[in-house]
Amino acid sequence: MNKILSIDKRNAVLNSMKELVKTHAQTILDANKIDMDSYDDSDLAMSDRLKVNDAKIDGMVESLRQLSELEDPVGVERFRFTHDNGMQIYNRTASFGTVMIIYESRPDVTIEAGGIAFKSGNKILLKGGKESLNSNLAIVNLWHKALEINGVSTEWVEYLNYNRTETQAFLENPTQTLDLIVPRGGERLIEFVKLNAKCPVIVSGRGNNFVYVHKQADLSMALDIVVNAKTNKVSGCNAVDKVIIDSDLPNREQFVADLLARLEAHNVEVLGDATFSDIDSVKQIESDAVWYKEFLDYKIVIGSIANTQAAIEMINKYSGGHSATIVTTAEAAADNFMMAVDCGAVYHNASTRFTDGFEFGLGGELAISTDKLHQRGPIGLQHLVTNKWYVHGNGQIR
Repeated sequence: MNKILSIDKRNAVLNSMKELVKTHAQTILDANKIDMDSYDDSDLAMSDRLKVNDAKIDGMVESLRQLSELEDPVGVERFRFTHDNGMQIYNRTASFGTVMIIYESRPDVTIEAGGIAFKSGNKILLKGGKESLNSNLAIVNLWHKALEINGVSTEWVEYLNYNRTETQAFLENPTQTLDLIVPRGGERLIEFVKLNAKCPVIVSGRGNNFVYVHKQADLSMALDIVVNAKTNKVSGCNAVDKVIIDSDLPNREQFVADLLARLEAHNVEVLGDATFSDIDSVKQIESDAVWYKEFLDYKIVIGSIANTQAAIEMINKYSGGHSATIVTTAEAAADNFMMAVDCGAVYHNASTRFTDGFEFGLGGELAISTDKLHQRGPIGLQHLVTNKWYVHGNGQIR
């Protein structure tokens, strides 16, 4: 698709899609039931991501509403310069062209990420997993209806019903132009795409997020933050997997006892380092390799740490570069932590569960990038653009 649709046309399609999702919600739910009935529940996180319910339908509708109301991200002036010779030079945002989204199990990606890519002026290629095929096809059918209602070619949204072999062949030798690929899923999927893609890839990487309970933490607040970040949605890449507790924390034993009781109430399996070996309910970690792991399950590791600097070094070594929180009343310690921790989102006294395009005011997200180029953290509408230079002269030569 060489010609970008006008912003009025893009918004009209999004508004039509919003109404279609509301009207045909039961069709999506029925299709999703087929997918859920066929899934073997072997992976808790994937099962949770696969399921569509009324709340997820509401989220799809809200995402489309917000996207339709946001400013056009294309053509935004970022820089201007008047050359000594009189040339007028501008840098403006531009759409990528064709964006391929490869994802596992999450039918809401078909709307949320697809909507962001479409509003950004891109043609969309969607490659969902086989486990969510019926849900995805039902939603893509609504995309096509929304496009047709507004006199727009259905080629703007295309679903690639490929198996793994066909996907690899397409990535290695695309049958159409590919400008950007965004994989959303586990590490195996991401490595598969990076290995085979011939165009830029934005990596939506692993979480393995940390909470550091500083020695000057509000203990009640720390308990709430850890429990929320772990149990609110275990399948989220923004869930917490590791808690490191300052060795000098006052009332440390009582805090640990309260934390274990709260986690046990949510059936969370707790593993711990050697400093927790005297607690029967805490299973000892087998090796330090566990600090690298993202669980996506009701499992957490707790450990002791000497000070803020040691916490920073540990997080930078083991985390996935996604999100990390410090709980403290000491502003200086928080500032040091947030500046030095190498994650896309850093928090002071808040749950990592807020690392999300909606929660950050982006109207949803295409992905949460753990790369440092071209955008880090939640990738929203204004980030899914490239740029180009516009130079106006009247015969200048160099």
